[in-house]
Amino acid sequence: HVRLAESGGGLVQAGDSLRLSCAASGGTFSSYAVGWYRQAPGKKREWVAAISRSGDKTYYSDSVEGRFHISRDNSKSMAYLQMNSLKPEDTAVYFCAGQISRVVGDPPEAWGQGTQVTVST
Repeated sequence: HVRLAESGGGLVQAGDSLRLSCAASGGTFSSYAVGWYRQAPGKKREWVAAISRSGDKTYYSDSVEGRFHISRDNSKSMAYLQMNSLKPEDTAVYFCAGQISRVVGDPPEAWGQGTQVTVST
């Protein structure tokens, strides 16, 4: 499967913006739908956003709808998560994931190592 590596995390203040990047290698990136997930300390990993293989469809969790924007550039094997109006509750480790299976409910086959996002008040 494709290998994924996130970057772009950091420490920001509430209201700031941050863009996460997800670099893919070793596979056919356009064959994978891409999702972003996050895990805060002591909490379960939660899904944040997803984008279709061609990039024509995007989906967001209610908690980030209107603030985050997911995109991809298949020519560069890259995916992005633009995060605006950040809140302290957005603090988490953010992961990108790739799913090649088209079966609804199947988990992603590829995961990155995660990048820390910390939003201070």
